[in-house]
Amino acid sequence: MKYLLIALLLTANWAAAEESAKDEWNETSLSEDTIQKIQQAQFKYKKCVVDEMRKPENQKLESRNATDAIAKYCEPALGDMRKVYTDVGVPGVVADRHLKKLRIQTTRNMLQELMYLEAAKKAGAQP
Repeated sequence: MKYLLIALLLTANWAAAEESAKDEWNETSLSEDTIQKIQQAQFKYKKCVVDEMRKPENQKLESRNATDAIAKYCEPALGDMRKVYTDVGVPGVVADRHLKKLRIQTTRNMLQELMYLEAAKKAGAQP
């Protein structure tokens, strides 16, 4: 019985490894045109974030609330970037991982900047 269970587990593990190999993707398969489109979409997202940070109504909000509002407002730009990825055959898992990384990094930077601005206002450094 033990040997049957071990054989079954090894077979399942081998099948899972084979399935994950199908989802592997080689990063060098993107053309220069596709990379440029991704970079343009990334620029568009970051520009949206910066433009929204500059709006007076967002500067009046508490930094965490402003960060949340800005991130939600600029989310469609990430959808455009995901479409570029999926159009060239990048697996959804890989595209989502990159978008999540970009979203987290941008949100952290945005929150940090808004917290600095909020602290400066409270200290009287800015009007």
